[in-house]
Amino acid sequence: MATKIRLQRHGRKSYAFYSIVIADVKAPRDGKFIEKIGTYNPNTNPATVDLKFDRALNWVLKGAQPTDTVRSILSREGVYMKKHLLGGVAKGAFGEAEAEAKFEAWKNNKQNGLA
Repeated sequence: MATKIRLQRHGRKSYAFYSIVIADVKAPRDGKFIEKIGTYNPNTNPATVDLKFDRALNWVLKGAQPTDTVRSILSREGVYMKKHLLGGVAKGAFGEAEAEAKFEAWKNNKQNGLA
C-alpha cells in the first residue's frame, strides 16, 4: 500500500487549520487515514506546528511520501536532518552518539537563528 503524509483540512471558511496524517494514496483528502501525527495552524504568526517527531521519522524511513507543504514542515522541524544523519550512521561514517550530538547542535543553531 502506497502511503502519503498529507494535510487534512479542518475549521471554518477562511480559517482553516490542518491535521498532518498518514493516508493511503487513494483515500480522499478529508477521508480515511492511517495515523494522525500532528497539527498545523497557519493562522497564528508564526504558524504553529505540533508534531510527533518520532512517528513522523518512522513513517519517512518506511517510505511514506509527503506532499510539498508537509515536506517543508518536516524539514523545518528537523525530520529530514535526522533521517540524513541516520543514513550516515547506517553507512558507518560516524557513530550514533556523534549523530545525536550533530542533531542537537543543528537544533540549537536553528533556535538561536529564530531568536
